[in-house]
Amino acid sequence: MSKISKTDLPADQRLKISEIFFSLQGEARQAGLPTVFVRLTGCPLRCTYCDTEYAFFGGEWMSFDSLLEEVGKHPARHVCVTGGEPLAQKNCIGLLRRLCDAGYEVSLETGGAHDVSKVDPRVSKVVDIKTPVSGEVEGNRWENIPLLTSHDQIKFVICSREDYEWARDQLAQRKLEKVCEILFSPAWGKVSFKELAEWILEDGLQVRMQVQLHKLIWGDEPGH
Repeated sequence: MSKISKTDLPADQRLKISEIFFSLQGEARQAGLPTVFVRLTGCPLRCTYCDTEYAFFGGEWMSFDSLLEEVGKHPARHVCVTGGEPLAQKNCIGLLRRLCDAGYEVSLETGGAHDVSKVDPRVSKVVDIKTPVSGEVEGNRWENIPLLTSHDQIKFVICSREDYEWARDQLAQRKLEKVCEILFSPAWGKVSFKELAEWILEDGLQVRMQVQLHKLIWGDEPGH
């Protein structure tokens, strides 16, 4: 990455980046596709199951131009902007627009506590609704739900039977299945794939169960 000082560029032309890497998308609609990941530094949430705590701090300042140059070094049509919490840096909105303008298929992984109203409509938003065991359920910004379309996805990370029942109730009460595709993902090491699959089938939920493909391949190794 091209390292710059925070003061080298105008405030609206810089982002703090933890890493940029090329791997297979492990989750959501694009699972299995070669993808360039742009991981932004920082997150105001502290979910109990977080697997990217290294992105809370550190990182390097990069210009939009340097970011596009780095992304362009990899043979991928799809770019995933993630974190941390990417929307915690307001300039993320500008980066998403630049990536779309450059012709990439862009997805955004967000924790659901920040306003998504300014996100470019060309971006596929994957909004993580925090469950009780996450420790951050009070941070859910339900005002985001009406802003989502069929182009987007809602994800629940399930850590326990309690989480599952809570998520199931949210689906019914808020009619989330009518908004966009719903993902149920077992928290790594907390709920087995079989358990979650059987719960979904028993209740006949119209959701997509997903597993973290990258972890099945590489484990918790960073950069994937």
